[in-house]
Amino acid sequence: MTATATPSAFLHELAAYDLLARAGLHVPRHGVVGGFLPFAPGEPVVLKGIAEELWHKSELGCVRFLPFDAGRLTHEAGAMLLRVQESGLTWIDGLVCERIDIQANRGLPSEAFVSLSRTDAGWVILCGFGGLQANALAELAPPCRWPVDVITPDAALAEFSVHLLGRAWLGQLRDAHALTTTDDLREFFAALWQLAALCEAEGLSLLELNPVALDPSGRPRPLDAVGRRAAAPEPRVPPPEGFLEALREPRRIALAGVSSQPGGVGRTILENLHRYGLPPGDLLLIKPGTASFLGLPCVPDVSALHDAPVDLLILALPAPAAAEALTALIAHGGGARCVALVSGGLGDGADTTGLGRKLQQLLRETRAAGKWTPAVIGPNFLGHWAPARSLDTSFIPTDKLAAPATTGGELTLLSQSGAFLLCRRSRQPSLRFGLGLALGNQMDVAMADVLAALADEEKPGPVACYAEGFGPGHLAAFAKSARTLTQRGAPVLLHRAGRTEAGQAAAASHTGAMAGNLGLERALLERCGVKFSGTIAEFDAALTWLAAYPHLRKGPVALLSNAGFESVNGSDLFGRDLPAAQLSPAAAEDLAIALAKHNLAGLVAPRLPLDLTPMAEEPGYLAAADVLLRDCAVLVVGLVPFTRKLGTTGGAARDFAHQLAAQAKKHGKPVAVAVDAGSDYEEYRMAFAAEGLAVFDRIESALLGLKLL
Repeated sequence: MTATATPSAFLHELAAYDLLARAGLHVPRHGVVGGFLPFAPGEPVVLKGIAEELWHKSELGCVRFLPFDAGRLTHEAGAMLLRVQESGLTWIDGLVCERIDIQANRGLPSEAFVSLSRTDAGWVILCGFGGLQANALAELAPPCRWPVDVITPDAALAEFSVHLLGRAWLGQLRDAHALTTTDDLREFFAALWQLAALCEAEGLSLLELNPVALDPSGRPRPLDAVGRRAAAPEPRVPPPEGFLEALREPRRIALAGVSSQPGGVGRTILENLHRYGLPPGDLLLIKPGTASFLGLPCVPDVSALHDAPVDLLILALPAPAAAEALTALIAHGGGARCVALVSGGLGDGADTTGLGRKLQQLLRETRAAGKWTPAVIGPNFLGHWAPARSLDTSFIPTDKLAAPATTGGELTLLSQSGAFLLCRRSRQPSLRFGLGLALGNQMDVAMADVLAALADEEKPGPVACYAEGFGPGHLAAFAKSARTLTQRGAPVLLHRAGRTEAGQAAAASHTGAMAGNLGLERALLERCGVKFSGTIAEFDAALTWLAAYPHLRKGPVALLSNAGFESVNGSDLFGRDLPAAQLSPAAAEDLAIALAKHNLAGLVAPRLPLDLTPMAEEPGYLAAADVLLRDCAVLVVGLVPFTRKLGTTGGAARDFAHQLAAQAKKHGKPVAVAVDAGSDYEEYRMAFAAEGLAVFDRIESALLGLKLL
């Protein structure tokens, strides 16, 4: 009954059973019609017709339940073969399996569906309700989703145990009895993880087990399995090590594309670079036929860099010229550790000649051969900033956007969109960050590569990212590095744009970003500790916290204000994800004494949230803050500035800000200030920001940022 089949990407049930058994799963006893069949006469069996690309056998009448009888099985398999051939499929074999008695609770579905698939997030296991009503049941209880690289079988078991199917199997539903044990499930999940490794080794991209049922002993048994083979995607070759150092603190910089006309892109980049203060000769221009220009030495082309290499080469050239220069640089085998491509039109919608694709292929092939290549940033590179070093490679003039605060900080800002970073800087001019990098189209260096470099540092700080999509191979790498960072105490914040069909289309036209499977992305990255912002306003609020307090820790939050509405509205945001602080009896007593000392007894109740009323002056705030900081992890201070009791300008404002910051340092706890008022009070806000406190324009923003983190 066996027909010779041509090689196929389809993995049929008989071949799948071999894979499952090697992983330690308990497949049914089975054999093929015409071969050895390990069954006694009359024993209940299942006959299945196997054919190429036949995923659902019952639809072609290729499943029969009958007692074991070799002659009858041969006859029935022949009828199946004819039906398969009539449908245009290629017959493989007649498979005979033992018929397993399966357990169920009355009125409750008990069959499972399990799939293993190779995705941009690596191998992912789905496990949920199976059987004929699987789709309907998935709406009631969506399947569990486990990226095997970031979750263990034991962790998967813990999640499955609270899923509706897991509760049904373990007898945790009303009028249900246990069908299996935790030990049986632990063995099953361990085998699934082993199966994922075998799927990768065997070149599979998908394997489906449906249904998986529980036999009388409680052991999960796969009753059917099919899959598909597909070539693994070509692995990414990461950029050379050390590129982040070359970006943060380049010792030599070359710039191409500086015009004799002021106001151009290259000229503006040069004006910004002058603030970096490189020694004479370490900032040079690529300008043919000119020995010097604007007081800087010039070289004719990139070949001159081979014997005197630079850390950073910025190509502010049109796309064809930039591609030609980069190609020449690679051909010469040296000259720059990093190359920044300012122009668009390389690998995006404007690239009608395939320049970007050719450059990517050149980088990939050269690197795979072990030859020298630079790390390439962009195309569509708007610039990067290292404020503590006054480094600015952007083409944004300072009369449009002031240089960032030179105090610097531990926060790293990464964005596919340069404009997104500019807007964040403009809205928060006192934002303290160590590095801001506009990655552009990520032809070579991707956000994942920067995260990997940060994760390798001795003391990594927080990272805030804006992404419109992940390119091939980027998601799994991003997740791996994000997990390392968060495990080392460095928060990773992500605003993922392009979450709708329209947003995905806009992202593709903007940076050529790949939308990907958003549900899978989130499932993977949240398991790695990444915090997702739902809106840019939330992102900005969290950014303010991370810039001021890079190692923010979760804990109870105390709210102190001089406005009743802030206390009420702020309290509405407290909950499980944002716990409200509680005063100990001793602290409540000390607070009452402090209030009386500052003539607030009878006006202010000594409880949280603390409403000091507009009668409170700065000393009253400071005394209350001193008490509250004992019993909270974070203090948020609301200052509605219209009362005459507060000095909101000049030395009075600066002195209050300094003393409040001193309280924060004394207790070693974060303090935020919210000034809910218009632009007339920007100087007041800046006084607190200058002291390193987190500053907001409303209490709600401060608390939403905390809640997100």
